[in-house]
Amino acid sequence: MRRFLLIAIPYVWLAALFLVPFAIVLKISLSDAAIARPPYVPQFDWAEGIWAFLSELDFENFTFLIEDSLYWKSYVSSLQIATTSTVMTLLVGYPIAYGMARAPEEWRPTLMMLVILPFWTSFLIRVYAWKGILANEGFLNQFLLWTGIISEPLQILNTTTAVYIGIVYTYLPFMILPIYAALDRMDDSLIEAAEDLGCSRMSAFWLVTVPLSKSGITAGCFLVFIPAMGEFVIPSLLGGSDTLMIGKVLWEEFFSNRDWPVASAVAVILLLILVVPIVLFQRNQQKEQEADQ
Repeated sequence: MRRFLLIAIPYVWLAALFLVPFAIVLKISLSDAAIARPPYVPQFDWAEGIWAFLSELDFENFTFLIEDSLYWKSYVSSLQIATTSTVMTLLVGYPIAYGMARAPEEWRPTLMMLVILPFWTSFLIRVYAWKGILANEGFLNQFLLWTGIISEPLQILNTTTAVYIGIVYTYLPFMILPIYAALDRMDDSLIEAAEDLGCSRMSAFWLVTVPLSKSGITAGCFLVFIPAMGEFVIPSLLGGSDTLMIGKVLWEEFFSNRDWPVASAVAVILLLILVVPIVLFQRNQQKEQEADQ
């Protein structure tokens, strides 16, 4: 009984907070829009029975998403932005994590605190702050004009570039922390052995350090890519009208168009797309735990 209860708790949690909400969203995605409350039909009626209810459900909304280029272009654009942002975050985060792992032992807690420090401030406030930095009259343009690097303000805000900056800044700690954890566990004697066998510092880095930190790189990439794929706040505040991401489309369908069935179909497809990296991330975590044992 104790073993059953121990196993049942996470399954009940999963069913209550994921499977049941997903079933509700899936049901709405198979419904039709209506001017009512809630704004979709059909509604289950015990008098008519479950088969009459199921017979009114269809896949019309999913067919609409395939036929309308706006939606599949949004998915493709979100994939491209999320992938590019993940690569950029890796290029910025790996040197920081490497520097933290090679810093003196007494400095590492302080460096760790500095990485986590942005989480002490509201996510929305931090994104809003970038509007003031990237605006035409913002701090960045004023600084570049003052130094003489540019002669007129750069148009950064309301562009895809601003979205990349916002995503990299926001999710950088999620890349740094797992890579730092992997590098911190690495045995430094392996680097010394590689150098003794004739490797240069750069060769030892690529042949020893990078492969041994692969688990941290994989975890960091998944932790950045998965939330960036469905990001809504950053493209809404920093991106322009040309910035097409599925999170913005999803919000507009729910709250502007009030087309809950189509919005639910968009959410279901987005979740199915994200299932692949989520499963891969779980397998990577499991392999890492088995390797540690």
